[in-house]
Amino acid sequence: MARQKLRVGTRESALALWQTECVVERLRATDPDLEIQVRLIRTRGDLVRDRALSQVGGKGLFVKELENSLLAAEIELAVHSLKDMPTELPRGLALAAIPERADPRDALLVREGEGNLLALPTGARVGTSSLRRRSQLLAVRPDLEVLDLRGNVDTRLRKLDGGEYDAVVLAAAGLIRLGRAEAIGEYLPVDLMLPAAGQGALCVEVRADDEQTCALLAPLDHRPTRQATQAERAFLRRLEGGCQVPIGAYAVVEGDQLYLRGLIASLDGHRVVKDKLRGPATEAGLLGVELAERVLAAGGEAVLEEIGRGG
Repeated sequence: MARQKLRVGTRESALALWQTECVVERLRATDPDLEIQVRLIRTRGDLVRDRALSQVGGKGLFVKELENSLLAAEIELAVHSLKDMPTELPRGLALAAIPERADPRDALLVREGEGNLLALPTGARVGTSSLRRRSQLLAVRPDLEVLDLRGNVDTRLRKLDGGEYDAVVLAAAGLIRLGRAEAIGEYLPVDLMLPAAGQGALCVEVRADDEQTCALLAPLDHRPTRQATQAERAFLRRLEGGCQVPIGAYAVVEGDQLYLRGLIASLDGHRVVKDKLRGPATEAGLLGVELAERVLAAGGEAVLEEIGRGG
């Protein structure tokens, strides 16, 4: 039998390459005879660095070119951060594996002084590329000056060290994966900073009809992570949210039960509507929709209308 060849598409950032190598190593452990080639693909999100993500197009900025390569059969699979994925995939594509999630929390990194959010001086300049983080930061500390921050992890850390910001907020998982956990001043608790849907999780996208590649990836799939992120993404999809709307969602699976929290916030953090629920993990998608409906009815609809009018 001929050795199977797999072409894997990835972005070229250090974090994307780490994530891809993690998947490749697990595939090789499953089948040592696999011949795997990694192909670097630049996305629009990589090319446009002078504007906030919310101004460039939101969800899909870091995945569309990879998906085009999949659909053109130029690669067999693409590795993504799940939080970068739109909630609706292009026709003909599927997520064949969602490996076990890493730390889902956001992390605060401080240039000088105490390493926690409440200890930051009045008017401190905090960098983030996320409206979700901006809103939740301002909800806790309305005195902060929250500024846009773009670039890969190393670029963002250089900007912090160079004095452009007093603190920055990044995903903890990315820092840990790149061996930069020592830079973290505070892991922000989910009660204070609800993560983005899918944060901390990877996903592997394939052509839906590629049964052989789907079978190879099946051992990498982690059922509790898939269920948790399914609920989070259903919540996000019902709210029709992308990078332009501050939405957080986080689910945990305990046994056969799923516990989901979700929020929507105004851009200035003055209005935060949040709720939570628990139900069967097998009904993850339905739970996500149910929580979204509850949040909308409790004031989330008004927040969306406000954001739609330009804040």
